[in-house]
Amino acid sequence: MIDTPAIGARIDGAVVRSPALSQTGMLERIFSSAFRGLVYPQIWEDPLVDMQALALKPSDTLVTIASGSCNVMSYLTANPARLIAVDLSPAHVALGKLKLAAAAHLPGHTAFSNMFRYANLKSNVALYDRHIRPNLDPATRAYWDGRDIMGRRRIAGFSRGFYTTGLLGRFISVAHIVAKVYGVDPRQLLRKDSIEEQRAFFEKRIAPIFDSRSFRALTSLRASLFGLGIPPAQYEALASDSADGMSGALKARTERLACGFPLKDNYFAWQAFGRGYQPGDGASLPPYLENRHFETVRRNASRVEIINENLTAMLASRPAGSVDAFVLLDAQDWMTDQQLSELWAEITRTATSGARVIYRTAATQSPLPGRVPDGILDQWDYRAEESLAYGARDRSAIYGGFHLHIKRGRD
Repeated sequence: MIDTPAIGARIDGAVVRSPALSQTGMLERIFSSAFRGLVYPQIWEDPLVDMQALALKPSDTLVTIASGSCNVMSYLTANPARLIAVDLSPAHVALGKLKLAAAAHLPGHTAFSNMFRYANLKSNVALYDRHIRPNLDPATRAYWDGRDIMGRRRIAGFSRGFYTTGLLGRFISVAHIVAKVYGVDPRQLLRKDSIEEQRAFFEKRIAPIFDSRSFRALTSLRASLFGLGIPPAQYEALASDSADGMSGALKARTERLACGFPLKDNYFAWQAFGRGYQPGDGASLPPYLENRHFETVRRNASRVEIINENLTAMLASRPAGSVDAFVLLDAQDWMTDQQLSELWAEITRTATSGARVIYRTAATQSPLPGRVPDGILDQWDYRAEESLAYGARDRSAIYGGFHLHIKRGRD
């Protein structure tokens, strides 16, 4: 999948707001350049919460941002009629198409699990070459056959530990190194048997890192969080959500990830603190990786279309009243007022009566009031109490807010 000038322009349009020679403008352009490669080897939004909030029906058409496509695949367990995923990153599009082809053509759940649960077996390259590669479109095949900066086939990442790749994977690996500099092994958290023990470990070993002067200085740099996929605009929103600035916001989110849920139920904590999914038959996993869902995912894979496009532009090509559910991830944190208004104008035009929109934000509050015209927002019912309840159940724990809107008109 080739990075063309058109792709670069779309990514710049989503990220770049400031003059090129300003400090913020330079940071925005650096982030835009980084986003053309793989950012998220795994998505960090809880699909169980999403599916509860979306209340998907077999007749529904769902539109979502793809990211790492974990949730795209997991939504298939709810049997929607059609799923359209868009992403500005050609690497994310290639990853989603790889997963779809794997679900459709690998010999069974064991091979699928080896590829995407363990993602570190030498045999995975052979699985790709034999079963997946012949069933990819030319652009996707070219991406995975292509070479990384070290000259290795990109698909070989699944033989070395795919979840340590991409900006996010490398960021978490660096965070482990930083923790060890402070004398802490984050993997020790995973040995705790109760939330009380998890909290005690966090407060004694991990919290002091966030309170240290050196960590505060490091995270005061806006570029320090590019590895989390956080552009300058979202950095400001996250930092403003804590009286202690960015270090305080990160401490609060990490505390919830470490202590908010039992480890046996939270695969996000295992990825963050253990660099992989929990071993064993009863492990917490994304729904699409569970054995009980494999045949459903395989059967429904053909219902997904993944497009390298801007979400607003894609919706502009859709008929009015043709979409029942929308998943915006945290993309609105990146947007200007004009971009938000244009997006919600298209969402409102294409939404069916009773359609649901969900999204997450770095800060607690929704970014829409006062920025999107009332004439658009008045057509939607914002479910404040439900949003808070869904946010409290989100095991990824890294966002300040979860938000649900329902299009008015359904009886």
